[in-house]
Amino acid sequence: MTELAAYWPPFGLTLTTPRLVLRPIRDEEIPAAAEAAMSGIHEPGHSPFSRPWAEAPAGELGPNMAQWYWRCRGNMSPQEWTLLLGIWHDGAFIGCQDVAAKDFATLKTVSTGSWLRQSVHGRGFGKEMRAAVALYAFDWLGAEAAESEAAAWNQQSLGVSRSLGYELNGVTRAAWGGKRQEVQNVRLTPATFNRPDWRLQVAGHHATAEFLGIGT
Repeated sequence: MTELAAYWPPFGLTLTTPRLVLRPIRDEEIPAAAEAAMSGIHEPGHSPFSRPWAEAPAGELGPNMAQWYWRCRGNMSPQEWTLLLGIWHDGAFIGCQDVAAKDFATLKTVSTGSWLRQSVHGRGFGKEMRAAVALYAFDWLGAEAAESEAAAWNQQSLGVSRSLGYELNGVTRAAWGGKRQEVQNVRLTPATFNRPDWRLQVAGHHATAEFLGIGT
């Protein structure tokens, strides 16, 4: 039987760090992703996301996540794409790290976002998975910048950014979930990147890059 990655090449992509495996979430893994999110990501009423998606009722959260995964897959093109990478530790699903781009061929810039279930917070996984996608973006995709953002109060996320070498890139004011937020933008380049002391293992890159219109 033909492997599904033959029709949607990102399904063949796997990034491996010393403790984590990052790969696109397949349909049969959506329940594990929803269960991880429903177990708790942040303190109630204190959402770190521009849309408070994790606060949806349990009966809506799973379907909402499934629709989001399907939408991102269906809309991928060389002009605009989002890779939603599930995070596995010791075989258990613990979160998601995304890397996205618009007009990548011209801008050579990616943006990232992530979440982890609360039960694994404080173990350095957030830094490890962000380092993984930065390594992949710079060394494999040929990106020249990686951008991210966090609410100004979110010192945990900003601490990860600082530790990896992100530089402050301006503050904007935005409406997040109907609430006004001061949003800190950050930017990483190959020159400022504090590279980890481990090597990223990558499988399935060439087919994925070709699918995204990126020369290999």
